[in-house]
Amino acid sequence: MANSSEPSSSLSFTSSSHISNGSISHNLSSSGSESVPSLEVISLSKLSSNLEQLLVDSGCDYSDADIIVEGISVGVHRCILASRSSFFRDLFKQKKGSSGKESRPKYCMSDLLPYGDVGYEAFLVFLSYVYTGKLKPSPREVSTCVHNVCAHDACRPAINFVVELMYASSIFQMPDLVSIFQRRLLNFVGKALADDVIPILVVAFHCQLSQLIAQCIERVARSDIDSISLEKGLPDEVIEKIKILRRNSQQDCDPNMPAVDPLHEKRIRRIHKALDSDDVELVKLLLSESAITLDEANALHYAAAYCDPKVVTEVLGLGLADVNLRNSRGYTVLHIAVMRKEPSIIVLLLTKGARASELTSDGQSAVSICRRLTRPKDYHSKTEQGQEANKDRICIDVLEREMRRNPMAGVTSISSQIMPDDLHMKLLNLENRVAFARLLFPAEAKLAMVIAHAETTSEFAGHSSSKGSSGNLMEVDLNETPSVQNKRLHSRLDALMNTVTLGRRYFPHCSEVLDKFIEDDLPDLFYLETGTSDEQKIKRMRFMELKEEVHKAFNKDKAELNLSGLSSSSSTSSPKKLGATQKVRKL
Repeated sequence: MANSSEPSSSLSFTSSSHISNGSISHNLSSSGSESVPSLEVISLSKLSSNLEQLLVDSGCDYSDADIIVEGISVGVHRCILASRSSFFRDLFKQKKGSSGKESRPKYCMSDLLPYGDVGYEAFLVFLSYVYTGKLKPSPREVSTCVHNVCAHDACRPAINFVVELMYASSIFQMPDLVSIFQRRLLNFVGKALADDVIPILVVAFHCQLSQLIAQCIERVARSDIDSISLEKGLPDEVIEKIKILRRNSQQDCDPNMPAVDPLHEKRIRRIHKALDSDDVELVKLLLSESAITLDEANALHYAAAYCDPKVVTEVLGLGLADVNLRNSRGYTVLHIAVMRKEPSIIVLLLTKGARASELTSDGQSAVSICRRLTRPKDYHSKTEQGQEANKDRICIDVLEREMRRNPMAGVTSISSQIMPDDLHMKLLNLENRVAFARLLFPAEAKLAMVIAHAETTSEFAGHSSSKGSSGNLMEVDLNETPSVQNKRLHSRLDALMNTVTLGRRYFPHCSEVLDKFIEDDLPDLFYLETGTSDEQKIKRMRFMELKEEVHKAFNKDKAELNLSGLSSSSSTSSPKKLGATQKVRKL
């Protein structure tokens, strides 16, 4: 393999090579004949193909070390990496790595990176180039979005993937690749949305790419990105350059433009700092001490973008913020929330009256923003049983369902309509329904319960606890007065009803399945270990039938929504395996 310092007449794997469409081209020496370089090309192309087999052929595993990327072990050959990269040459000299079962050194990708991230797919593309000198096409599942009209020439997943490759190329000291990916990122700067230029500017700063830095700074300075967003996403040195450009630009356009009131800005910053500290009581105090309102401080926008979901709940609970307020850029709170892709905040805003149909100044709805930020790999990934739900899929599905459904009022309390004699029966029915939902639709049920505050009730706190935990409806606290007990039960009823209402609103197909099974008196089937052996056998047979009906319902929902161009949220989580010992209260 030739180094970049060798004559240009030879074929090189480094920066003197010209790479086009994933292949290596060669330069001819002015004094040499065509036959000699042609033989070099043929020989090196054959060598490239042979080395590629080390990566693609599972039967050719002669690797002597592992690099762990996103929890996945990637076998590598230290002699090849060391010969192609001075970073790896020094790494293998100095660090032996942690020994595995077969005494193979292991290196964790996160330990190798001083900044930035390199994902599994990006590392495979990088590794392929190291071995073969050929640049593979970017995998579509991680370099495109799920927006159905996007050209994928400058969407966020496309940009993020090249950013990862740039980090790998720079940190692992492959200057030829740095040059290639810098050109790609420069091409993105002119096409991308201003917000999507931020990750390009960050990688340019860390990798010290002066040309890319200059173009990104100019692009961001001309945009309407607010100073808070810049401070959250960029280094101080870069922010100062952007501010200087903006000040000069404003003076050139209108030298008489009034200056920003520093006291007003200071008060807004204090409110934001209080939100960062999760101190909504301090926010209330700051509001009372000044004429600043929550809307003037865009406090709800700020909380939706940067704070814990409970802070968003508390700010909304003050009743002082407009949930559909637009900030200086024309974004509603929901537009900001979907950029974060946190389902609980999105659903909370929708239940408080946020309009999913509102468009940004460039015509984007909340769901289109969310789709443009989501990779197919994340959208279509299957959640294993008992694991965390696919948040990307839930966010999109919730927003699409909201766009399709008829307008309806927010969730309201109905406990006052329940007669005392019916209260316990109503509670038992709702507890069975919600417990059943948690078993069959864990992701959707959890989201609905969080928004409805059902997880804070004593019954749900005890449901997942060990046997003997408190929270049973039939337990009697001798120190509890009838009025206190009645208040506690009505509070729990409100939380349960809100959970069911939210489930019907955002997960209607799941709710239809639940309705059918509740009618079949499913809870009795969870007592599989009671009764005679024949009765237990019958219960188990019926139990398996119902499990099959659940899977059929999933497939039916998926087929129906695929015809309409949408996807069922029920596919975001697999039904949990229901063991023979799992029980629901008997009605």
